[in-house]
Amino acid sequence: MSVATAPPARTQRAGGPLRSRLLGRNPIGSLFALPYMVFVAVIFAFPLGFACYIAFHDYFFTAPGVEVERPFVGLDNFAAVLTDPQVLESFRNTAVFLVINVPLTAVAALVLASALNAGIRWAAAFRVAFYVPYLTASVSLVGVWMLLFSSGGLVNSVLGPLAPDPSWLVNSALAMPSIALYVTWKQLGFYILLYLAALQNIPSELHESAATDGATTLQRFRHVTIPGVRSATTLVLILAIITGANLFTEPYLLTNGGGPDGASTTPVLLIYQQGIQQQNPDTASAIGMLLVIAVGLLSLTANRLTRET
Repeated sequence: MSVATAPPARTQRAGGPLRSRLLGRNPIGSLFALPYMVFVAVIFAFPLGFACYIAFHDYFFTAPGVEVERPFVGLDNFAAVLTDPQVLESFRNTAVFLVINVPLTAVAALVLASALNAGIRWAAAFRVAFYVPYLTASVSLVGVWMLLFSSGGLVNSVLGPLAPDPSWLVNSALAMPSIALYVTWKQLGFYILLYLAALQNIPSELHESAATDGATTLQRFRHVTIPGVRSATTLVLILAIITGANLFTEPYLLTNGGGPDGASTTPVLLIYQQGIQQQNPDTASAIGMLLVIAVGLLSLTANRLTRET
């Protein structure tokens, strides 16, 4: 008569549960991700935390090795920033930019990506043409754009008497819309690639079934294409919002540092002016914290709107 014996219990290595909690189920994958985690911590997390510290203190730069008192001031820096007309105008300018740039970027990128995905002639050449501005250095493109939209440039020559006076980039009403159009044109190739990748993941059977049921091209675009690229649209909107909120190079170069009369000044440009040029890092950090909060709220709103539609 055989006696059933229980299988031997597996011996658990010492520190197993702790190691699994620290490294996850795949320690090798966590190990490969460690350099990027260190990069994010050093390049993004630490500067953001230090900027938050500066924003709540009366902080100023000193010579190396000099110890000075930097008292805690609470919300005084934020109160000063929120009552500064120049700061409020910079946020309004950014709002104008986002209202023009974000919808235009999403719509134009999706339409052009759909045309390329449909197999139009010279599709490969168009892909390169759309992507080249994104890869080209901003300084060289800004020079070309200034020549085109100057008072004696090609655009005004074509428009003739319809050209605005003063010209585009020196007109307080048209400076920020002109920058929004420039950034849309420059960044469009990247967003087209995002939409192309999403379009190729839509099953062709959906389009064939809709066509069989009598749906027109516009109806297929509305009821098949747009829902099929919803996740890509969320990504495009969030990236466009982040790009617009961090606008610096374009107004700095195109309008000579935010002109005319501050009509194209952005919060990031003000951060540079306050923190570097005027040596007020506490005020600059307060502007940065408000910008981070605004971008976070706009990104969450865009994410929710695209999920609900």
